[in-house]
Amino acid sequence: MFPMTETLDPDRISDILAPVPAAEERRRERRVREGLWRTVRRAAGRIPFMDEVVAGYFCALDERTPTRVRGTLLAALAYFVLPLDFLPDFILGLGFTDDVSVLLAALGAIRTHIRPAHRIAARDFLDDLARDDAPADRPR
Repeated sequence: MFPMTETLDPDRISDILAPVPAAEERRRERRVREGLWRTVRRAAGRIPFMDEVVAGYFCALDERTPTRVRGTLLAALAYFVLPLDFLPDFILGLGFTDDVSVLLAALGAIRTHIRPAHRIAARDFLDDLARDDAPADRPR
């Protein structure tokens, strides 16, 4: 599906997705809310399952989503938003491969919690992005 998705070993991915205290989870949520749309725009052509990533964002913000699932999604999305991670995102052709590893692991673990409404919201956002009139920041 995507080349070089084994950039991070499974133990490192597990560490990234591990549960954290509530204060850290709130910090991750704030980071994701502030930086996700900019990162999605930069990575849109490089991650073939971007619709699932954005649906995961809407799932993470849904109060009906179980806390454990929200935490997993926020951890993966926060890692995705960080510009300097295991492989810095600005490295052409490689920068998002570690992010892909983390995102695939998280989405694989929680896929059944992403509802049709999350996918519709993601599709709407990505359609706006494709038309290049997506707002700078998506409403919360």
